[in-house]
Amino acid sequence: MRNIILQIGAIVVMVFFFGACSGDDSSVIPDQPEEETQAPEEVSKTPGELDNDTLHIKLDLSRGGAISYISISGTSRNLVNIHDEGRYVQQSYYAGYGIDRQDEGQNSGWTPWPWNPIQVGDSYGNRAEILKSTQEGNTLYVKCIPMLWDMRNEPAEAEMEQWTTLMGNIIKVHNKLTCHRTDNLFEEEVNRDQELPAVYLISSLKTLYAYLGKAPFTGAPLNKPEVIDITSDSMEKYFVDNTVSENWMAFVDDDLWGMAVYNPTCNNFLAGMFLDPGGEATDNPTSYISPIKKVILNKNSVFEYDYYLIIGKLDEIRAQIYILNKIADK
Repeated sequence: MRNIILQIGAIVVMVFFFGACSGDDSSVIPDQPEEETQAPEEVSKTPGELDNDTLHIKLDLSRGGAISYISISGTSRNLVNIHDEGRYVQQSYYAGYGIDRQDEGQNSGWTPWPWNPIQVGDSYGNRAEILKSTQEGNTLYVKCIPMLWDMRNEPAEAEMEQWTTLMGNIIKVHNKLTCHRTDNLFEEEVNRDQELPAVYLISSLKTLYAYLGKAPFTGAPLNKPEVIDITSDSMEKYFVDNTVSENWMAFVDDDLWGMAVYNPTCNNFLAGMFLDPGGEATDNPTSYISPIKKVILNKNSVFEYDYYLIIGKLDEIRAQIYILNKIADK
């Protein structure tokens, strides 16, 4: 077992894997005036799953309800990389500064480390506990007790909640973290970059696109940044200084089909690839996108945000994000 740590300012990206290797606010959906007026879609009733005949999604109810599966309905190709506990599409947060807790069972590969609750499970493979899981129409709700990534089987003094709504070929997710820490280990009022969220995709989606200019939401030509190894020291995988002005990045294949991550509150992102293109859901190689934003998380903080995953052709993806942006502006 090996692990790789990448420190990005105050954020850490985790690439956790087993075995040898080389090398941290529908097609196109009709333009509807208000999101609330959309009629509920017909969806499957299997626990932790939604299928609306456009997309099929699954939450892993043995791993905190993280998104573990996204495919086109009627197909079996999963677009989410689930090679290990550090992948998936999941919540992960950071508070305080890194400290050495090896005498309490902290993983020696992840020390010193901040307070880091993670939705799927810890670096030892212990999984988050589901407290509640329900479905109402086209929305799945889960609530879990996350695990501290660096510690051995130590649940965080917090709860994570997630509302996952399927709308055509858009997945809307509302995440919420509620902290109730009693420790005095980590300094308060530390403004840290947060992954909002961490999204690991198959590396067969290998080409990165975004708009990085100064005229967002005008249809100006897209940028095609070089895809950098996320474990390297290169600054080319950091899209900061408010660079991502349309609040989204996408990985696509040779046909310009793939998935975008849109967080309307974030214009700083981190994106890259681990190992080589061509990998699928259970393979070690992965593509990675995360909107990032500085947030202070104290002992009793409550923090929540929305993001969207959009699947389709690149031009359709951008058109749908423009619609979502107009709705958000109303």
